[in-house]
Amino acid sequence: MISIYDRLIQRSPATPVTNVIVALNVGIFVAMVLLAGAGIWHSPNDVQLRWGANFGPATQDGEWWRLGTAMFLHFGAIHLILNCVSLWEAGQLVERMYGRWRFIAIYVIAGLCGNLLSLVVQGNQAVSGGASGAIFGVYGAALLFLWRERASISAREFKWLFGGGCVFSVVTIVLGFIIPGIDNAAHIGGLITGGLVSIVLSQSISARLMPALYRGVAGLVLVVTCALLIYQIPEPKYRWSDELLLRSEINAFLYENQAINRTWLEIAQESKQGNKTFEELASKIDFAISRPYQAQYEKLSKLPQDPALPSAQQLEGLLEYTEIRKKESEALVKGLRQQPNAQVPLKP
Repeated sequence: MISIYDRLIQRSPATPVTNVIVALNVGIFVAMVLLAGAGIWHSPNDVQLRWGANFGPATQDGEWWRLGTAMFLHFGAIHLILNCVSLWEAGQLVERMYGRWRFIAIYVIAGLCGNLLSLVVQGNQAVSGGASGAIFGVYGAALLFLWRERASISAREFKWLFGGGCVFSVVTIVLGFIIPGIDNAAHIGGLITGGLVSIVLSQSISARLMPALYRGVAGLVLVVTCALLIYQIPEPKYRWSDELLLRSEINAFLYENQAINRTWLEIAQESKQGNKTFEELASKIDFAISRPYQAQYEKLSKLPQDPALPSAQQLEGLLEYTEIRKKESEALVKGLRQQPNAQVPLKP
């Protein structure tokens, strides 16, 4: 009996899609390390978010494309290697089992649905990414294909392929419940979706074609389940666009504050030299210190005040700091103008 692997190779000797997906995962990881400051062994959440990781407040704030981009992001070299090896082993078989276009559909839909379930389960709690949801979809499709072809496969080969796939899937999912940081929802969602999509797009070597009724039911189950999952997505704790706005404005303020502090030092130096009258010093402080702080305070006050925002506490601190510096500079201006002969200390 010719092994199923040999028959699949005769059917499709090349696996270009699997090669491309592996190359994409590796290429994107290398780009993140070289261009975005991601670590080889661990990539910070901020980097992952900038590159499209799945995260409730961001994904639900109109960035639904993150369900797809998250499939190509990895949090470290070990994460990448494990996923690429798993994809390489299973992808070559499944691409030959179903053909490249069906394989692409299985991979993409399983990855999307796995990330959707992850969004429902983890919501606001975690930043997630990785190809594992899509890879589990590939395993789900492989297991279904092997089960349907079991009559034409030798017992030893079936035990090795089907049993090995089941053991891998079960052990990985069990470990996901034990080890923190593993996105088990994406694994489970991808595995189930891969099985359902493979029914809809069923292919075979010797088994009879899947009845149209089965295909229709599988497709309906998939669509209804996705609709229910979308309905069950938890409300985000905050708007991601508001958080990005806060971060941008806070960074702009910090940059502006450095310039104001440099001006403070220049005015203090001028006061020591005695070349400026108190009125001239007061006018310069009013124009270069008090007014900019007043403008910054008004600008910061208009930003979103949602306490759930990660940067909300920093914003509150900057508002307090800005108000204090504004009042100090205004008091200094008043003192210089009301008591022109007084010795008013200038300090940044």
